[in-house]
Amino acid sequence: MPLCKCQEIDIYYETSGDGQPLMLISGLSGGNWSWYEQVPFFKNHFRTITFDNRGAGRSSMPAGPYSIKQLAEDALSLLNHLAADKSFILGLSMGGMIAQELVLLAPHRIQAVVLGCTHCGGDLRIPPSPEVLEIFMNNTGLSHEQIVDKNLPFFFSESCRKNRPHVINAYRKVQLETPLQPEHTFHAQLQAIGSFSCCDRLPQIQVPILVITGSDDVLVPAANARILAGRIPHAELIEIPGAGHAIHAECRDHLNESSLAFFKRHVF
Repeated sequence: MPLCKCQEIDIYYETSGDGQPLMLISGLSGGNWSWYEQVPFFKNHFRTITFDNRGAGRSSMPAGPYSIKQLAEDALSLLNHLAADKSFILGLSMGGMIAQELVLLAPHRIQAVVLGCTHCGGDLRIPPSPEVLEIFMNNTGLSHEQIVDKNLPFFFSESCRKNRPHVINAYRKVQLETPLQPEHTFHAQLQAIGSFSCCDRLPQIQVPILVITGSDDVLVPAANARILAGRIPHAELIEIPGAGHAIHAECRDHLNESSLAFFKRHVF
C-alpha cells in the first residue's frame, strides 16, 4: 500500500499515467475514490496524483484540531515524496481551500490551479443557509447509507437528481464502497474549514488560476467563486448554469475538459 510519511502521519496515495504531475485534492470526507470520473480522463495527459487527506480513507486518523494549512503541508510533503516539481493542481470544495494554501505556501512548485466549488473563508465567505448547514453537519446515529442519501440534495442539483439517475447511482455506489469516516475526523476537517481564511492573501497569488462553480450550489454558493476570481490577479471564472456542488460528478465533462484546456495553456 503506497504511503507517504507526511508530517509524522501516513498519507495514502495513488498515481496513474505519465507526464507532468497533476495533483487532485479532494474535499470534506473525500479521498482517492472521489476522482472516479477524473483519473480515467487525466491519466492520459498527466502523471495524476490522488490521495486521502488526513482523517479520511486509508490515511492516518489523528485527533484534531486540523487546519487547512496543515492539510496543505501534507499535500506538499506528498509532492516532495514523489519528486513532483512543477505540478498542476485541481482542488474541489475543501480541496480548493487546501489548494489555495498550497499555492501560497509553495508558489514556485505550482504551474497552474483549478479551484472548484470553494471559498476563501473568513469574513468574505458566503455560507450555506442555516438549515442546510444544520442537516449537513449532523450525522449522529446515521448509517453510512443514510448519510450518503441525506447529503444527495446538497451535492447535486434538483435537475440532476430527477433526470440523470445514472449519475446519482454511480456516486452512491462509489461512496458506499468506501469506509465511513470516523466522527472525530469528520469534525476535525469541519473545524479546519471553519477556521480557514486566506482572502487577504489572495492578491499575492501570481500562479494562473481558474475558478469553476455551479450556479445552484447550496453548500458553497456561487457568489464565493466570484469573490475568489475578483481577488486573485488575472483569475478566470466559469459558472456552470444549473449545476450543484458535486461538479466532478454532475458536470464531469465540463470540469475535465475546461481544466485540461486551461492546464494546456499554461504548460511552460
